[in-house]
Amino acid sequence: MRIDKPSASHEKSAPLVGRTLVVTRPLEQADSLCRRIEAAGGKAIRFPVLAIAPAPDPAQLEAIVPRLDEFDLAFFVSPNAIHHALEFVLARRAWPAGLRVATVGKGSERVLLQRGFRDPVVPQDGFDSESVLALPEFSAEAVRGRRVVIFRGDGGRDLIRDTLRERGAHVEYVTCYRRYCPPLDPGLLLQPAARGELDALLLTSSEGVRNLGGMLGAEGLRALHGVPVFASHARIAAEAREAGFAVVIETPAGDDGLLQALTRHFG
Repeated sequence: MRIDKPSASHEKSAPLVGRTLVVTRPLEQADSLCRRIEAAGGKAIRFPVLAIAPAPDPAQLEAIVPRLDEFDLAFFVSPNAIHHALEFVLARRAWPAGLRVATVGKGSERVLLQRGFRDPVVPQDGFDSESVLALPEFSAEAVRGRRVVIFRGDGGRDLIRDTLRERGAHVEYVTCYRRYCPPLDPGLLLQPAARGELDALLLTSSEGVRNLGGMLGAEGLRALHGVPVFASHARIAAEAREAGFAVVIETPAGDDGLLQALTRHFG
């Protein structure tokens, strides 16, 4: 766990001055949000409830590399999928010129653009599978008879695959990374909670909510039930309420959505 402290030069009018917020994203994805919390005068405690690693068996990635030219569309479920898939693929071959890419979320779109992909297919309204499936490029007319490869982690929702198959597409999964619960000392979170120093938990994954319960245990989780939770999706908010949190605030997705909700609540 690392704590990012606001500098003394911040004006007292900054909306998060004096607030300590727990960022639960994987460490590799926490920097941007923590910097923005600090810029708003707050303190960010990093307590990742998910960790990311390459897939333990690269067989699926190895098998897909020479076959990429067979596909019409490649969908990446997350920035992690983009990173781990492209690191493997581009070390072995160039990306096929005719293979269009798609993803979901502003963060994933930004990573694809940084990688040099032009005009990725990304929903501009909504940040979930339902938003992807509502795009014209994913309609039955657009995907019928097409071949789609989905790069993802181990497990997760099957809605996109199942719906595309119903719409007539041929869909294959490629697992390119794994998620796991990191072995953190629960005292790193429970001790400041016992001192009344935590102002909010930022939860950005349903799986992360479940992992948090496993990491803290039932008694530890109860000790946090009074801390407000900011959840970036309705499913995550429902999971947090099911876990017993008394105050759960649903926010828009992404850093912007979380910061807007935090500013409204604390500003």
